[in-house]
Amino acid sequence: MEKDFSKIERHPFTPFLPEGCKVVLCGTFPPKQNKWSMDFFYPNFQNDMWRIFGNIFYKDKDRFFNKEKKTIDKAGIQQMLIRYKIGIGETATEVVRLKENASDKFLEIITPVNLTKLFSNAPYCEVIATTGEKAASVIASLTNTEIPKMGEHISCSAALEDGSKRDFIHWRCPSTSRAYPMALEKKEAYYREMLSFAGIIK
Repeated sequence: MEKDFSKIERHPFTPFLPEGCKVVLCGTFPPKQNKWSMDFFYPNFQNDMWRIFGNIFYKDKDRFFNKEKKTIDKAGIQQMLIRYKIGIGETATEVVRLKENASDKFLEIITPVNLTKLFSNAPYCEVIATTGEKAASVIASLTNTEIPKMGEHISCSAALEDGSKRDFIHWRCPSTSRAYPMALEKKEAYYREMLSFAGIIK
């Protein structure tokens, strides 16, 4: 499929990196703005990321969702991320959509995440948790490592601005899109295991 580089999109959100964050969640790219229910990561009302985290930390998958207004509680999500020292960013800063949707299958990554800059802004990060195969492939490419299997992790390193290396764990989690054929409970189990490994939960 021919790429139209006149349609390059820059990521609309800057990484959210709470002080002392130990884990940074990294997906690929948000959907078109007409699919947003808030101006923050995973803004699609149908995406299950914040249902999973609502269940993990508050035993309520609908904690951040207003079903009547079809809105998502951005402030509440950010407070949760700050409290539990979880950052969130993406593996791509510029992309071209080969089709007018958010499917990773039709997403051409033009500019990947700058890991040096990411770790400079998140000096305590020990785990990058990729949320889907495409995101996992980007981190693997940047670190010259294998793509971890679902629910598994691999040791990686990235160069820092002072020339030193930052060792970290690349942990692959499932996509939280409804298009990914896995039950919510099973997806949640993968995220629980990753957060337990990182010492965020017991």
